Amino acid sequence: MDEQKRQMIALKEWAVSVKALREGKQILVLRKGGIIEETRDFQLLSHSFYLMPAYEHQRKELLKHPYQDGMDETLEEWSPGMERVKLDTYAEVTDDIEIMDQETLDKLRDFHIWTDTFAEERLKWKRKKPLHLLLMKIYKLDEPVYAPMREVYNGCKSWVRLEDSLPEPAMKPVLTADMYAEERERIRTLIDL
Repeated sequence: MDEQKRQMIALKEWAVSVKALREGKQILVLRKGGIIEETRDFQLLSHSFYLMPAYEHQRKELLKHPYQDGMDETLEEWSPGMERVKLDTYAEVTDDIEIMDQETLDKLRDFHIWTDTFAEERLKWKRKKPLHLLLMKIYKLDEPVYAPMREVYNGCKSWVRLEDSLPEPAMKPVLTADMYAEERERIRTLIDL
């Protein structure tokens, strides 16, 4: 990622998913949009953003068995009414692919931590709207930054604009450029792109 100023926007994602991205276990997220989304469906508002861990709606039964303990680990960092949120992961989207059918979605099952049920529920919700498959380069911040938790950040929405200026510590890619390119190409080839 070039050294341009970071975008002061964050994509809310299950904390266990952020953990998997940060650990290099996956390079993708599946998005349809939050229940109170301003646009009523998902839109990619920025190609680079912080990943803001969301805790409230995580469901262990929607994670493949090897990743269920990871959810417990993330919950140790959380308490209702937290005054600040830890941001330690940054993402850069390389692909925003729209998925409309179960067959394509099924081809991705080995590339993420969620169960087939989770993926199917995402696809079926708002059936006429596409499921967005975001392929992302993930970066670990050398030092986490802590954003004050604002009321406006709460609720079932995909994006939050960070209202406070934050330090910009150095960051490193989770995967090398070659590793990322290889994983990205495997996914794109599998779904015939």
